[in-house]
Amino acid sequence: MNKIVRNLILIAAVIAFIIFAQNTIEPYDLRIINNIAIFLILALSYNLINGVTGQFSLEPNGFIAIGAYFTAIMLIPTETKVDMYALVDPAPVILQMHSSFLVAIITGGIAASFIALLLSIPVFRVRGDYLAIVTLGFGFIIRIFAINNPEYTNGALGLNDIPQTANLYWTGGIALVAFIVMIHIIYSKFGRAMKSVRDDEDAATAMGINTFKMKTYAFMTSAFFEGVGGGLLASYLSTITPDQFSFLLTFQLLIIIVLGGLGSMSGTLVATILVMGGMEMLRFLDEEINIFGLHFDAHPGMRMVVFSILLIVMMLFARKGLLGDRELSDIFKRKKSR
Repeated sequence: MNKIVRNLILIAAVIAFIIFAQNTIEPYDLRIINNIAIFLILALSYNLINGVTGQFSLEPNGFIAIGAYFTAIMLIPTETKVDMYALVDPAPVILQMHSSFLVAIITGGIAASFIALLLSIPVFRVRGDYLAIVTLGFGFIIRIFAINNPEYTNGALGLNDIPQTANLYWTGGIALVAFIVMIHIIYSKFGRAMKSVRDDEDAATAMGINTFKMKTYAFMTSAFFEGVGGGLLASYLSTITPDQFSFLLTFQLLIIIVLGGLGSMSGTLVATILVMGGMEMLRFLDEEINIFGLHFDAHPGMRMVVFSILLIVMMLFARKGLLGDRELSDIFKRKKSR
């Protein structure tokens, strides 16, 4: 079958599933699927800078927060903002910000991408562990800014009554777009240049590749989709607070991309489903259990213990993640060639 035809069939199948799920599946299950779609966007974008380009960055929570706050502020009506900001009056610019949903999430993505451009100048002067420390600090700065500037973000109280516009059409559709964009980047000349930076930055420089430019491109692209994902998260939850954007969010995404395979977008897709869906499937472990007449008391947090053990076992047998740095299409090609 022609590659283009096969890809179009897969895309059509995904779109059909999105339409079917949005109109048929129960609200609880639909919420899980929406959550998977949003985290897929975040994980794919994070894998571009961390896996494909090989830059150990710990910044996603900061860019997600930027996208979430921009989107929330632009979606909340002016009258609601006046009543919501309890600590201090909202800044005049906040009252003037209002737009449609699509414009709001794109603006959140552009804002995150612009901050990434400014941040890339000092950040990419260092490598390795130093890069991780600098980007980790950025995430803390954004969170502290949100807490200490209530005229813009309503401080620790956060933003409520955000119009819940995001549904599976938006989350699933944008996740599909993000996946297609990331796959095209990987197989483009920019993707090959990014991989060369990951494999040996000094050798890439010697071959004439502008490594700073490649890392900046990856950083900005990653930040854009993280900002868009943050906007979807804000709209879907209809409420955000600074505590939602702690380092724990970055750590969760790091687990997903390492489990799936650094540099593999297909692996990220599989790992997102396993991690986000698995945590919900194991929720029964937190409740009382009756098995063959035996009664076990509720132990809140037990599902996370079991889930962590399962992750450890999986990583022991798949040191490079489920797919390593390969895509599913690469695996199928190798099987056909044998």
